[in-house]
Amino acid sequence: MTTGSPLLSAIPGLRHAFFSREGGVSEGIYAGLNGGLGSSDDPANVAENRRRMAEQMGVAPTHFLSLHQIHSPDAVVATGPWESASRPRADALVTRAEGLAIGVTAADCGPILFVDPNARVIGAAHAGWKGALTGVVESTVDAMEKLGAERSGIVAAIGPLIRQPSYEVGDEFVERFLKADADNALFFMPAARANHAMFDLAGFIRMRLENAGVLMIDDIGVDTYSDQRFFSYRRSVHRGESDYGRHVHAIVLEA
Repeated sequence: MTTGSPLLSAIPGLRHAFFSREGGVSEGIYAGLNGGLGSSDDPANVAENRRRMAEQMGVAPTHFLSLHQIHSPDAVVATGPWESASRPRADALVTRAEGLAIGVTAADCGPILFVDPNARVIGAAHAGWKGALTGVVESTVDAMEKLGAERSGIVAAIGPLIRQPSYEVGDEFVERFLKADADNALFFMPAARANHAMFDLAGFIRMRLENAGVLMIDDIGVDTYSDQRFFSYRRSVHRGESDYGRHVHAIVLEA
């Protein structure tokens, strides 16, 4: 059901999980542990899947929080539970509240889990290409600092995401990154198709973390497109499916 980070797993008083699609009740194109509140799956199935995930995290379903994600650089602070219908519109969550599991959903985009074990501050970010390019990593670190974290003491883990061998993009995508910084050319390699390239999202996220002062980084190395244990937006598109499931990736400070 889950994949973990050795770096995060070694920290006392902390639980985390990069959930796969295994172990859920959803069916059809959502088969498995679909946690996507924004998907068109049966809401009762999604609720049961999220209950199972909350149980694994050691919290009540009301304390298993996620966002209405909009591919933004925005980070918000969680101080207590909220209703699913009133989820903040943002792409990163931070907290210092114990017993409050914070998470992000993804199905090819890059989930990042953060902790400063000394300050007891945690974070979770949804870093698709747009959020990563516009600053969601930096916003998460800034928000954690405001709660008492020190960026030099933050540990970050990059979870399952679409990897470079699977991530083909067009020239206009490449130009967007080169316009932001010519050095971003390092994250592209030629594709088999003309006027296309293969993008290294994980490498780009790592670079943004390092530039933000976060140097203790783990990357679990899973490719959501090629690994059938995981949902993949791009794989669903290539199959002509009408929608796709979403994983939840979460972290919590134990009381």
